[in-house]
Formats: sequence, structure tokens, C-alpha cells
Amino acid sequence: MCRRYSLACIDNICGRFRVIDPAIGFRSHFSIAPGSTNPVIVVHERAEAVMMQWGLVPHWTKDIAAMHRPINARAEDLAERPMFRDLLRTHRCIVPASGFFEWKQEKWRKIPFYIHVKEDPVFAFAGLYDVWSNLAGTTLATYTIITTAANDLMAPVHHRMPAILRQDDEIHWLSRDVLSADEMRRILAQYPSNGMEAYPVSERVNSPTADDERLVLPVQVL
Repeated sequence: MCRRYSLACIDNICGRFRVIDPAIGFRSHFSIAPGSTNPVIVVHERAEAVMMQWGLVPHWTKDIAAMHRPINARAEDLAERPMFRDLLRTHRCIVPASGFFEWKQEKWRKIPFYIHVKEDPVFAFAGLYDVWSNLAGTTLATYTIITTAANDLMAPVHHRMPAILRQDDEIHWLSRDVLSADEMRRILAQYPSNGMEAYPVSERVNSPTADDERLVLPVQVL
């Protein structure tokens, strides 16, 4: 799963993803939770950063209040599930991140870990998005983060992890090209363990109000 992530290097978004106008007004966040509004990279006429809410609301939704809003979508099921199948063809997006959190079960408690890509201060989750609107003209843009099976680094912590795109695949993922099943498996495969780092962090991250740089600093587990 991916239930919490960080995006701390906002100034890097423009050059990193070749966008002209990178989501003005967004500041660094060290603990991004579902339901929050964050920068997402899409391609219309060109690549651009737009603000979207985390938790997918399909455009055909009748009742938002009663709708289950998935924050994650399993890579293995995308082509089969009606909620994601059409979006996979026309509404792929990139979710910029600096790292993400996962919790490891240890007997009587869960220990939070922070995981990031070693050589990339801002990297890309594969995502899907949709835009809902009502008869009054109100619109809501939302996204979900795709997950895949854990790599060797993540497996001791959790059996799932976000689908992190390799830089060479980012443009392909953002394109309107139809992806074959083989291309999908390759692009959404586990990111190499040797390119990532994971370490325990403060349990302050369990608080929904905590949002500062100390959340991503390593701590010693007692």
C-alpha cells in the first residue's frame, strides 16, 4: 500500500518533470495523507502540474459522499477492474514524491519506516486520475497511486509498495500510447532495491497533524 508520502523538494518539480508551471502555491509537505490536495503531472497540450485530491472519484460517480475513494490501485488488476480500465488508456499521471512511509508490524507495535530513492530527491509514482463534475458545473480532479509487489528491500516491512517509475519510462507512462500487457508489467515492476533506502523514523508520523522535516530523519529503534 501507500498511505502516506512526502514531497519536500518543490523547486525540483519544474526541471525534473519538464513542466512550465509547477503547481503554484504548494509548499513542501513531509507527511501527505489521503484526502489532501497535491501536485500531479499530466499531459494535455503539454506536460503540466495540476492540483488534485488524493482518493479517486470516477467521473460517473452519482453520490460522492457514499463513494469509496481508492487511494491505491493494484497494478495486477488495472486492466480488469472497471474503475481503472478506461483510465489506464486515457488518464495516466505521475505523482511526484520525495519518499513514502510504511509500517512494519513488530509484536505489540507498528514501527514506521521512511523509504526513498537514493539518487533522486524527487521521483515519480505511477498514478491514474479522473475529473468528476456535477450539473452545477462543480469539478473535482482526483488521483490514485498504483502499487505493486514489494521488492527485496520492502518485503521485510510490507508486501506492497508504490509503483515507482524509472526515469526512462516517465514520458511513456504520460503519453496517450496504448500500453501492451508486457509493457505494463515492465513499467510497473518493482523498482530495484539497490536504488532505494529504508529506515525507521519517529512515531510522530502517526499523528495526522505532524508535518515537518524531523518526520523523515532516521531514529534508533529500541
